[in-house]
Amino acid sequence: MDADLEREFETRVAESSVLAFRVAYSVLRNREEAEDVAQNALIQAYRHFRSLRGRDRFKAWLVRITWRLAINHTRGNRRREAREALPAETALPMTAEDILASRELAAHLWRAIDDLPEKLRTVIVLASIEDHELSDVARLLAVPPGTVKSRLFLARQRLAEKLQWIAKDWIR
Repeated sequence: MDADLEREFETRVAESSVLAFRVAYSVLRNREEAEDVAQNALIQAYRHFRSLRGRDRFKAWLVRITWRLAINHTRGNRRREAREALPAETALPMTAEDILASRELAAHLWRAIDDLPEKLRTVIVLASIEDHELSDVARLLAVPPGTVKSRLFLARQRLAEKLQWIAKDWIR
Protein backbone atom coordinates (compact mmCIF):
# COMPACT_ATOMS: atom_id res chain seq x y z
CA MET A 1 0.00 0.00 0.00
CA ASP A 2 1.39 3.41 -0.87
CA ALA A 3 1.95 6.12 1.75
CA ASP A 4 -1.12 8.23 0.89
CA LEU A 5 -3.39 5.20 1.02
CA GLU A 6 -1.88 4.13 4.34
CA ARG A 7 -2.45 7.58 5.83
CA GLU A 8 -6.04 7.56 4.63
CA PHE A 9 -6.55 4.10 6.12
CA GLU A 10 -5.03 5.17 9.45
CA THR A 11 -7.33 8.21 9.56
CA ARG A 12 -10.42 6.12 8.87
CA VAL A 13 -9.40 3.48 11.42
CA ALA A 14 -8.83 6.15 14.07
CA GLU A 15 -12.43 7.28 13.48
CA SER A 16 -13.89 3.75 13.40
CA SER A 17 -11.97 1.37 15.64
CA VAL A 18 -14.27 1.90 18.65
CA LEU A 19 -17.25 1.20 16.41
CA ALA A 20 -15.70 -2.10 15.32
CA PHE A 21 -15.25 -3.10 18.96
CA ARG A 22 -18.82 -2.12 19.84
CA VAL A 23 -20.28 -4.12 16.98
CA ALA A 24 -18.21 -7.17 17.92
CA TYR A 25 -19.09 -6.79 21.60
CA SER A 26 -22.80 -6.47 20.83
CA VAL A 27 -22.67 -9.90 19.19
CA LEU A 28 -20.18 -11.69 21.43
CA ARG A 29 -20.83 -10.05 24.82
CA ASN A 30 -17.26 -10.85 25.84
CA ARG A 31 -14.64 -8.11 25.93
CA GLU A 32 -11.59 -10.21 25.05
CA GLU A 33 -13.31 -12.01 22.18
CA ALA A 34 -14.72 -8.71 20.89
CA GLU A 35 -11.25 -7.14 20.94
CA ASP A 36 -9.88 -10.09 18.95
CA VAL A 37 -12.69 -9.96 16.40
CA ALA A 38 -12.41 -6.17 16.03
CA GLN A 39 -8.66 -6.49 15.51
CA ASN A 40 -9.20 -9.19 12.87
CA ALA A 41 -11.76 -6.96 11.17
CA LEU A 42 -9.24 -4.12 11.03
CA ILE A 43 -6.64 -6.49 9.58
CA GLN A 44 -9.08 -7.60 6.89
CA ALA A 45 -10.01 -4.00 6.18
CA TYR A 46 -6.33 -3.12 5.82
CA ARG A 47 -5.74 -5.99 3.40
CA HIS A 48 -8.67 -5.02 1.19
CA PHE A 49 -8.71 -1.22 1.61
CA ARG A 50 -7.13 -0.67 -1.78
CA SER A 51 -10.07 -2.41 -3.48
CA LEU A 52 -12.76 -0.44 -1.58
CA ARG A 53 -14.46 1.73 -4.18
CA GLY A 54 -16.53 4.05 -2.01
CA ARG A 55 -14.06 5.04 0.68
CA ASP A 56 -16.63 7.42 2.12
CA ARG A 57 -18.54 4.27 3.16
CA PHE A 58 -15.62 2.87 5.13
CA LYS A 59 -17.54 2.73 8.43
CA ALA A 60 -20.41 0.75 6.94
CA TRP A 61 -17.92 -1.58 5.27
CA LEU A 62 -16.03 -2.09 8.53
CA VAL A 63 -19.30 -2.74 10.40
CA ARG A 64 -20.22 -5.46 7.90
CA ILE A 65 -16.77 -7.07 8.14
CA THR A 66 -16.85 -6.96 11.94
CA TRP A 67 -20.40 -8.26 12.10
CA ARG A 68 -19.64 -11.23 9.85
CA LEU A 69 -16.48 -12.12 11.77
CA ALA A 70 -18.34 -11.91 15.09
CA ILE A 71 -21.17 -14.10 13.83
CA ASN A 72 -18.67 -16.63 12.47
CA HIS A 73 -16.87 -16.58 15.81
CA THR A 74 -20.16 -17.20 17.62
CA ARG A 75 -21.03 -20.09 15.31
CA GLY A 76 -17.62 -21.63 15.93
CA ASN A 77 -18.12 -21.31 19.67
CA ARG A 78 -21.55 -22.93 19.45
CA ARG A 79 -20.20 -25.88 17.49
CA ARG A 80 -17.37 -26.29 19.98
CA GLU A 81 -19.74 -26.07 22.96
CA ALA A 82 -22.10 -28.59 21.37
CA ARG A 83 -19.24 -31.05 20.96
CA GLU A 84 -18.09 -30.53 24.54
CA ALA A 85 -21.53 -30.42 26.14
CA LEU A 86 -22.51 -33.12 28.55
CA PRO A 87 -26.07 -34.47 28.51
CA ALA A 88 -28.22 -31.85 30.19
CA GLU A 89 -30.25 -32.78 33.22
CA THR A 90 -33.95 -32.12 32.98
CA ALA A 91 -34.67 -28.70 34.36
CA LEU A 92 -37.63 -27.76 36.49
CA PRO A 93 -40.06 -25.33 34.86
CA MET A 94 -39.00 -21.77 35.53
CA THR A 95 -41.36 -19.12 36.77
CA ALA A 96 -41.32 -15.60 35.38
CA GLU A 97 -39.49 -14.47 38.52
CA ASP A 98 -36.81 -17.12 37.98
CA ILE A 99 -36.33 -15.98 34.39
CA LEU A 100 -36.01 -12.35 35.38
CA ALA A 101 -33.70 -13.12 38.30
CA SER A 102 -31.32 -15.07 36.09
CA ARG A 103 -29.63 -14.26 32.84
CA GLU A 104 -31.91 -16.70 31.08
CA LEU A 105 -34.04 -13.98 29.57
CA ALA A 106 -31.02 -12.27 28.06
CA ALA A 107 -29.80 -15.57 26.64
CA HIS A 108 -33.17 -16.21 24.99
CA LEU A 109 -33.21 -12.72 23.56
CA TRP A 110 -29.70 -13.03 22.12
CA ARG A 111 -30.51 -16.43 20.60
CA ALA A 112 -33.57 -14.90 18.97
CA ILE A 113 -31.46 -12.00 17.69
CA ASP A 114 -28.85 -14.42 16.36
CA ASP A 115 -31.59 -16.27 14.46
CA LEU A 116 -32.67 -13.13 12.60
CA PRO A 117 -31.49 -12.63 9.02
CA GLU A 118 -28.27 -10.59 8.89
CA LYS A 119 -29.94 -7.42 7.58
CA LEU A 120 -32.45 -7.38 10.42
CA ARG A 121 -29.89 -8.44 13.03
CA THR A 122 -27.51 -5.64 12.09
CA VAL A 123 -30.21 -2.98 12.32
CA ILE A 124 -31.63 -4.20 15.64
CA VAL A 125 -28.18 -4.32 17.24
CA LEU A 126 -27.03 -0.94 15.94
CA ALA A 127 -30.31 0.92 16.53
CA SER A 128 -31.86 -0.72 19.57
CA ILE A 129 -28.94 -2.17 21.47
CA GLU A 130 -26.12 0.19 20.59
CA ASP A 131 -28.54 3.18 20.55
CA HIS A 132 -27.36 4.65 17.26
CA GLU A 133 -29.70 7.16 15.62
CA LEU A 134 -31.61 5.75 12.65
CA SER A 135 -29.91 8.26 10.36
CA ASP A 136 -26.50 7.05 11.56
CA VAL A 137 -27.47 3.43 11.01
CA ALA A 138 -28.68 4.31 7.51
CA ARG A 139 -25.39 6.03 6.76
CA LEU A 140 -23.30 3.19 8.21
CA LEU A 141 -25.15 0.56 6.20
CA ALA A 142 -25.45 2.73 3.09
CA VAL A 143 -29.24 2.31 2.90
CA PRO A 144 -32.10 4.83 3.02
CA PRO A 145 -33.52 5.73 6.47
CA GLY A 146 -36.87 4.23 5.44
CA THR A 147 -35.16 0.90 4.87
CA VAL A 148 -33.66 1.06 8.34
CA LYS A 149 -37.08 1.80 9.83
CA SER A 150 -38.77 -1.07 8.01
CA ARG A 151 -35.97 -3.50 8.93
CA LEU A 152 -36.16 -2.38 12.54
CA PHE A 153 -39.94 -2.89 12.54
CA LEU A 154 -39.58 -6.37 11.00
CA ALA A 155 -36.80 -7.31 13.43
CA ARG A 156 -38.88 -6.26 16.44
CA GLN A 157 -41.91 -8.08 15.06
CA ARG A 158 -39.97 -11.32 14.55
CA LEU A 159 -38.39 -11.05 17.99
CA ALA A 160 -41.84 -10.58 19.53
CA GLU A 161 -43.07 -13.69 17.72
CA LYS A 162 -40.06 -15.76 18.77
CA LEU A 163 -40.27 -14.61 22.37
CA GLN A 164 -44.04 -14.65 22.83
CA TRP A 165 -43.76 -17.71 25.08
CA ILE A 166 -42.00 -15.53 27.64
CA ALA A 167 -44.97 -13.19 27.76
CA LYS A 168 -47.33 -16.18 28.20
CA ASP A 169 -45.23 -17.46 31.12
CA TRP A 170 -45.16 -13.96 32.56
CA ILE A 171 -48.98 -13.71 32.60
CA ARG A 172 -49.47 -17.06 34.37
